[in-house]
Amino acid sequence: MQTMKAALVAAIGVVALICCLLPSSAEENGRLALIVSIDGAIGPASASYVKEALAKASERRAEVVLLRMNTPGGLNSSMREIIADVLASPIPVVGYVAPSGAHAASAGTYILYATHIAAMAPGTNIGAATPVQIGGPLPGLPSGTPDKDGKDKKDEPKDAMTAKVTNDAVAFIRSLAELRNRNADWAEKAVREAATLSANGALEAHAIDLVARDQAELLRQLDGREVEVAGGKTQRLATKDAVVEAVDPGRISRFLAVITDPNVAFILLMIGIYGLIFEFISPGAVAPGVVGAICLLIGLYALNLLPINYAGLALMLVGIVLLTVEAFNPTVVIGLGGIIAFVLGALMLFRVEAPGYHLSWWVIGITAAVFVGFALVVLGSLRRAAKAPERVGAQAMRGLPAEVLDWRGSEGHVFAHGERWQARGAETFKPGETVEVANVVDLTLLIRRAPARTGEGGPS
Repeated sequence: MQTMKAALVAAIGVVALICCLLPSSAEENGRLALIVSIDGAIGPASASYVKEALAKASERRAEVVLLRMNTPGGLNSSMREIIADVLASPIPVVGYVAPSGAHAASAGTYILYATHIAAMAPGTNIGAATPVQIGGPLPGLPSGTPDKDGKDKKDEPKDAMTAKVTNDAVAFIRSLAELRNRNADWAEKAVREAATLSANGALEAHAIDLVARDQAELLRQLDGREVEVAGGKTQRLATKDAVVEAVDPGRISRFLAVITDPNVAFILLMIGIYGLIFEFISPGAVAPGVVGAICLLIGLYALNLLPINYAGLALMLVGIVLLTVEAFNPTVVIGLGGIIAFVLGALMLFRVEAPGYHLSWWVIGITAAVFVGFALVVLGSLRRAAKAPERVGAQAMRGLPAEVLDWRGSEGHVFAHGERWQARGAETFKPGETVEVANVVDLTLLIRRAPARTGEGGPS
C-alpha cells in the first residue's frame, strides 16, 4: 500500500512537471505567437488592450505579436498611443488586416504602417486616412470652387486649422512609411485624397509586405524574415510551427470599452444628474444620491478620455438648470430654452465625428423627453399641492377630536394629534371625555363639546 501511494505521488509530480515545462520550453525556444484582435472603432479601450498585450508578450518573450485588425478608424489620441507602444515594443508586431471582407481605414492605416511587418488577407482594403473634423468636409477633397482660370481647386485646404491638421497627419504617416521602408507617396495620397487600396493593390504599391489567406499561411511567410525592433536590434523571425495564443482584453480594457462608448458615457452623466436632483428634492433618500454620485463620476471620467467640446457640455448643464427652474417656476419660455440648450449641447458634445464615437439621435431624443417629462411631473405635483387643503398649523388642527386628560375650571390638558396640549374652554369637561378642537391660540387649544352624532343612538 505504501509503495502504491509513493508511486501515485511520483506520477502526479511528473505530470505536473511536464505541464509546467511544456509552455516554458515553447517560449524559451521563441515559438510563441500572441494574437491581439482590434475589431471595431479604435478608442481608449483599444489602446489599453494593445498596451497590456505588448507588455505580456515582452514578459513571456514571445516571438511575434499578430495585431489582427478590422476597424473603420477611431480617435486620433488612441491611435497615437497604440503607434507609440508598437514603435517601442521589443517584440516584433505584425499588422494583419483580416479576415476577408475586413478593412483598416483611417486610424487603422496609420497603425498598419507603424507595424514591423504589414500584411493583409485577400478581399480586404486599407486607406481613407483623411482626418475628419465634425461639421466640416474632408480636407483636400475637391471643393468644386473654380479658381480664376476656371479650374477646380482640389488640394487647397479651406482654412488654416484644416491645413494644420492635414499637414500634421501627412508628416506623421510619411515618417512611419520611411521608418518601415514603405510607399510614402501613396500614404500621403491616402491622407490628402482619402485614397484606398485592395490587398493586391497595396502589395503592388509596396504599402504592405505580404498577402496571406489565413493565420497559418501568415506564420509560414513570416518565418525567416528579419525585422528591426526598438533599440535598433535586428531579429530574425522563427514562426514556423509556433504556438499560437490569443490575448483577451483585461478587466480595465473591458471596463473602458463599455464606459467610453459615447452613448453610455452620456447616459451615465444623465443618471448622475438625475440622481443628485432627486436627492436634493427629497433629502434623506440616500440611494438616488449615492447612485447619482457614482454614475456622475464614472461619466465624467469617460468624458475625460474622449475628445469632448466643453462648450457643448456647458450648454447641456445650462439646459438642465433651465428645465429644473421651469419645474418650480413655470414660464414656458424657460423650459423651451432649456430644451433647445440641452439638445444643442448634446449635439456639440463630441469634437470629432470619428467612426463609432458619435451620439445616437435616439439617446438624445429620449433623454430630452425624460427631462421634459420630469419637469411636467414636478410641475403637476406642485399645482396639486397648492390646491390641496393645508395639513399643518392651526388650520390642520381645527375639527380634530381630543381626549380630556384633566380639567379644572375653564382650563386643563387634552390629548390630540398624538401630543399632550394645554387647553381652554367655556364649558366644564370631565377626564376621558371626547371633545373637538375649535381653534389654536399661542399653542393652547380652544375646545368645545363635540356636536351630537345622528344615527349613533343619541348625543355623544
